[in-house]
Amino acid sequence: MERKESTVLITGSTDGVGRLVAQRLGASGARVFIHGRNKERGQRVVSEIASHGGKAELVTADLASLAEIRGLADEIRARTDRLDILINNAGIGTAGAERQTSADGFELRFAVNYLAGFLLTALLLPLLKASAPARIVFVASAGQQAIDFDDVMLTRGYSGTRAYCQSKLAQITLTMDLAQELEGTGITVNSLHPATYMNTTMVRRAGVTPVSTVEQGADAILNLATSPKLAGRSGLYFSGLSESRADAQAYDRRAQQELRELSLELAGLPSDFLSTALKEQHQ
Repeated sequence: MERKESTVLITGSTDGVGRLVAQRLGASGARVFIHGRNKERGQRVVSEIASHGGKAELVTADLASLAEIRGLADEIRARTDRLDILINNAGIGTAGAERQTSADGFELRFAVNYLAGFLLTALLLPLLKASAPARIVFVASAGQQAIDFDDVMLTRGYSGTRAYCQSKLAQITLTMDLAQELEGTGITVNSLHPATYMNTTMVRRAGVTPVSTVEQGADAILNLATSPKLAGRSGLYFSGLSESRADAQAYDRRAQQELRELSLELAGLPSDFLSTALKEQHQ
């Protein structure tokens, strides 16, 4: 049977590397859901893709709000009966010394960079399974710091860099945990550091001089999302185009379990949600 066109959701795809990934996938014939907070900026990306013959649609949500993430998942499920690729790309960088909180009262970088992707992925698992073989990609970073389970929200010794690095390691730890949970479902999940200090708004806001291009980062993300060489391979961490090794905590089964339990609790999901979601039939 001939495979239908791929349907892709990329969070944070109205700017930077997410935007370029969306443009390239649109040019390849995929149906792309563009996500962002700003409708005007998002609509420009949709129009750019359409002007080159691609198919793109805009979905908006503030990933600092669990309610909006749930709304985003509902909208995706209502608008498509398949999802072949989910790229969790949206994030907040290291800039800013003041600790901020999300709409739900969680440390902002942990909420947006990590918890949003956890909840969105969990809610879309039935749709991904129905579309298998499907892929989940977490855009993480080489900047990693072990999760402090005694103070995950960093109420002590806060810094934007520390918060960012902890949230990125949480993404990779989730990758390793989900890879085991999803074994045999036809869904693979991998994470990566796309490129070092790309020429993006996030990097410039941090006051850092870019040393890589968004093109390099997009190449790395698309490798995990679409490369035939990675079909069926899961639980991997890449640095650019090369398979690599993350911080040791990401591979610690106890840390994975502790992070999963915490994430389910923070997201307001039952303890068996992931296994139950995988048994659901997408309508």
